[in-house]
Amino acid sequence: MQTLLRVKCPNCHSSVLWVAEQRSKPFCSERCKLIDLGEWAMEEKRIPGESLALESEDESFFFH
Repeated sequence: MQTLLRVKCPNCHSSVLWVAEQRSKPFCSERCKLIDLGEWAMEEKRIPGESLALESEDESFFFH
């Protein structure tokens, strides 16, 4: 018998089965997934470290 993996939702910490049918994984629901996305978009969450400054305000660096 195969043991099913359970993880905790990063937002509400409820238990989530790691199966193909769980489309919002690692979140328990689409709601928790969107709450997390909103926190990143509003810069309430961020990856620790130094901020990177852009060298140029124009878009020419995209076309090198």
